[in-house]
Amino acid sequence: MELLLAFAVTLVIAVLVSGLAEQTVLSVAVLFLVSGFLLGIGSFGSIHELDPHLLQRIAELALYSVLFTDGMKTGGIHQVGSFWRLPSRALLIGMPLTIGGIAVLAHYMAGLDWARGFLLGAALSPTDPVFVAAIFRFEAVPDRVKRLLNIESGLNDGLALPPVMLLLAYTGVRGVGLARTIEELALGIAIGFAVPWICIRLEKTRLFRASGLFHPLNAFALGLLVLAACYLTGANLFLAAFGAGISVATFGPSFTESFREFGQLVTELLKLAALLLFGAVIAPRFFTPLPGVQYVFIALAVFAVRPLVIWLSLLGSQLTRQESLLAGWFGPKGFASVIYGLLIYEGGLPHMGHLIGLAVAASIVVYSSSDILIGRWFQRRVAGEESPLNRSGTESKPQP
Repeated sequence: MELLLAFAVTLVIAVLVSGLAEQTVLSVAVLFLVSGFLLGIGSFGSIHELDPHLLQRIAELALYSVLFTDGMKTGGIHQVGSFWRLPSRALLIGMPLTIGGIAVLAHYMAGLDWARGFLLGAALSPTDPVFVAAIFRFEAVPDRVKRLLNIESGLNDGLALPPVMLLLAYTGVRGVGLARTIEELALGIAIGFAVPWICIRLEKTRLFRASGLFHPLNAFALGLLVLAACYLTGANLFLAAFGAGISVATFGPSFTESFREFGQLVTELLKLAALLLFGAVIAPRFFTPLPGVQYVFIALAVFAVRPLVIWLSLLGSQLTRQESLLAGWFGPKGFASVIYGLLIYEGGLPHMGHLIGLAVAASIVVYSSSDILIGRWFQRRVAGEESPLNRSGTESKPQP
């Protein structure tokens, strides 16, 4: 009951301050994270120890919902194919460099051996733009940067899974073999694309047709069916979710439009619930002191590695320097890192779980508080370029 009370109170507060949050650096995500901390330390009353498995399941559902809706936002497989070059650089060059950069810092600053260092790097490599959603509302931010962030984040959650699982196995914690991991990834992609395609083809026949209130529920039902199939078969949830979203956008664009508002509401509620639970679970250990160098490691791992490697990955692309820096900066750690952190924590590595919890919390606070500021900077920059002042600073006069 205390958990329900905490969520209800925080949700009411979030609704009341949502208008203010849109205009300032106040973040609703941070509000739920702080509420989770208060729940974890008993501010909402004495609670029993929270089950980490509950957080893992809620976080999985939230991430699944985010990736499913993100897949639909891509516009379909043709849009993804036409815009593959930039995301491929971020994924094939930037992601391995991110894992390696964090591993080096973890080895020399956090005292981890190389295997655990790479495990930590893999767990912190996925990005989650849901915490910087405000940046996508600014028309001044170029569409190619938005697409890059959207497609990259949709794929890197699932692509981080193989190294995480293999390194868990290598370090003796837990994990599955390479063959099984590849099977899960391939099965996730297949289920994600095939299930919506089959169902949408059926809906377009003479015998079947979605209408009325059931039209927006079509995409929801497809997502739910893909989720159930993944749990039943052990397929990769995250690649299946993103693939299903792309499949719906490709073969049933009308369902994408009708589902948009409903899907955003479901995703937002799951995301906020996961944040509150995450804060509650890590609260007891969150304030356990660490050596100062490990706090420096967290700051560098979260806020320095990605901007550098993404900038290197995008050298020679059509992006401007400002756009490359923007894409590099907005790489917040989110639900995927929470899930991988829980696997590491439950596998008998609580210190690494503590580091991941601190990194995710710091990432959420800083990134979700800077998206408005940077979006407004881009807006002012575009407005300045469109100003009637010429380069010499004088107003251009119309010719007679």
